[in-house]
Amino acid sequence: MNFFKKVLASCLGTTLALILVTIFGFVFIGVIASAIDGDKKVSVEDNSVLEINFEDPVIDYVPKSDSPFDELFKEHKFQLSKVLNAIENAKNDDKISGISIKNLTVNAGIAQMQAVRNKLVEFKESRKFITAYADFYTQKNYYLSSVADSIYVTPYGGVDFKGLSSERLFFKDFQDKYGVKMEVIRHGKYKSAVEGYLDNKMSDANREQISSFLHSIWNEFIEDVAVSRNKSVEDLNFIADDLLARNSELAVKNGMLDGAIYIDQYENVLESLAGDDLNIVKLEDYIATGKGRIKSTASDKIAILYAQGTIMYGKGDETYIGQESMINAIRKIKKNDKIKAVVLRVNSPGGAALTADLIWRELEILKEEKPLIVSMGNLAASGGYYIACNADKIYAEPTTITGSIGVFGVIPNFSELVGNIGINAEQVATNKNSIGYSAYEPMTKAFYDVTKEGVEQVYTTFVNRVAAGRNMTFEEVDAVAQGRVWTGKEAIDKGLVDELGGLNDAIEYAAEQASITDYRTTSYPRFKKDFEDAFKNFPFASIKENILKDELGKTNYKVYQEVKNMSQLKGIQMLMPYEIDIK
Repeated sequence: MNFFKKVLASCLGTTLALILVTIFGFVFIGVIASAIDGDKKVSVEDNSVLEINFEDPVIDYVPKSDSPFDELFKEHKFQLSKVLNAIENAKNDDKISGISIKNLTVNAGIAQMQAVRNKLVEFKESRKFITAYADFYTQKNYYLSSVADSIYVTPYGGVDFKGLSSERLFFKDFQDKYGVKMEVIRHGKYKSAVEGYLDNKMSDANREQISSFLHSIWNEFIEDVAVSRNKSVEDLNFIADDLLARNSELAVKNGMLDGAIYIDQYENVLESLAGDDLNIVKLEDYIATGKGRIKSTASDKIAILYAQGTIMYGKGDETYIGQESMINAIRKIKKNDKIKAVVLRVNSPGGAALTADLIWRELEILKEEKPLIVSMGNLAASGGYYIACNADKIYAEPTTITGSIGVFGVIPNFSELVGNIGINAEQVATNKNSIGYSAYEPMTKAFYDVTKEGVEQVYTTFVNRVAAGRNMTFEEVDAVAQGRVWTGKEAIDKGLVDELGGLNDAIEYAAEQASITDYRTTSYPRFKKDFEDAFKNFPFASIKENILKDELGKTNYKVYQEVKNMSQLKGIQMLMPYEIDIK
């Protein structure tokens, strides 16, 4: 028997060793390849054209990684601040003649694209050219590209210019049919994250808020496009209503594009603008040369504290906000005497109420010693607004989605399903409330009442936090709360935001508050990954997701993902009413 145990142990040990050798062999090769690649010099020669392409994701924060696994397998992402800095540097770079925007799709949020577009408007002050080319323009791509002096499309292309829409899914009939129910306890008539489980159609209140923020964002779109294309808002709405840019001929005729040409002809256009010795420099390569930062030798610093992703209880990383990494970062910032002010950059739909409150408390302590300014990105809603509400000043982009001051709890219940298939659950307990809640029994009134009490308590705390931070009364906050979503532009009128502006505006104001003129920025949190975390980015980690997408199809996978995400929520939530999918 011992012999077989030794043989089995030997086999397992050998197998494990082979796996580890293989893995570390790949890592070693990858590190060497990375080092070799890092020695490659990007050539920024005279008459260079900076090419912008955002098919890779643009996010607020791409932290540096000390893991060689990330170098092998990580997806390339643009950090927004580096993109903005690169455009600023290109503006003053004598070797950059102009910019070519060459997107097919734009993998970024609306507020992020508005920030990039505003920076491109500033770039044009240098009198350098901007041109754009695509096989076909989505609305987000067209919005960005419309800043160009000239916009071109392939002859069989067009512009998907039709206005904005948002679609919601409702599951009540599905729940009734299959006996799988999501029990909902909420406060806020606009807290529509759970509305899909309560009815089979959209409420008037929800329709009102969606219509409001869609019109607000659309007006930003067409006002910016109108200036760049020298057209009126009325003309653009007419074009959108009748789809008068749906093909290249109509788009050129109606002044949305400047020409329908093939890519080789577009390259000729670039040569005529930049010179015969045309040199294309991709944005990611330009950033890699160091142009993604504004150089400074100043000793004083402003910390940018990134709150990026859903708020969840736990460690936290670049994909979600956890209290451990945030509190650790806040305390390090507080102790660093060279850091004179802090900009909290929020890009979050909210999440766990407990985590948000723990972070809020640490920010309160930090604020006693250093100026705290908030810059809102695409989203700063619900729990994302909770951690921002007590800052010295709040900046938002006009298209930022914010507010959503409301609370809910959602709990899956399978009692009807298991009853229908002949399963019965029995419990044994020592005390009256020992069991609490069972997903296999109908929710009791006692449990509902206790949970509702918790939801109400969190909502009251939320409103009081906002009232104190924004110098408003409870009633004033409650009137604009109830879970309602606002754009940044709308939020100013409601007292939830102080000023429209981007991250750089917030940084400049933070410097003023700290009475410093010569400074540099430093980013937090810093994440350290352990060996187990390093494997999360391995290609096989996404195989299951890709199989589900292929088998279910895009629409069905969206339904699956929405139900899955909601069922995984734990505790009372301060979460935005829904994932906004603007079409």
